[in-house]
Amino acid sequence: MSRYRARFYDPTGAKHGGLPTWPWRMAPAHLLTLRQLTARGLRPGGQPIAGQVLWLGGRKRVRVAYLYDVGRAKAKRHATDRQQVALGKAMKARRTCPTCGEDVGYCIPRSLGECAECHDAAVARIHGRAA
Repeated sequence: MSRYRARFYDPTGAKHGGLPTWPWRMAPAHLLTLRQLTARGLRPGGQPIAGQVLWLGGRKRVRVAYLYDVGRAKAKRHATDRQQVALGKAMKARRTCPTCGEDVGYCIPRSLGECAECHDAAVARIHGRAA
């Protein structure tokens, strides 16, 4: 094992505050990251962090990914039909321009408060240009 990997190899947690630690790609197969759980349709389900993976990122910064026991993970929850309807209405409201009242197909930027076309027309009126 290289010195780099040995630096982060601590399955007992003695060097890293009691949290079992492994280098990148050396964690046991039953411990998964949050993204790996999500890819399998699972969630941690309130369980404590079971370990961590450490590696060197850009500029020699130590990066961390927390690990959860796949045996204690629970199935992901899915939104109900009523929640889906409510989310659809909320997204439609975010896409509807308050000035022209049209669904513009993208979320209206909060910085503008209206669609890009209405904003450009308002700026042109302020500066005396033809829209």
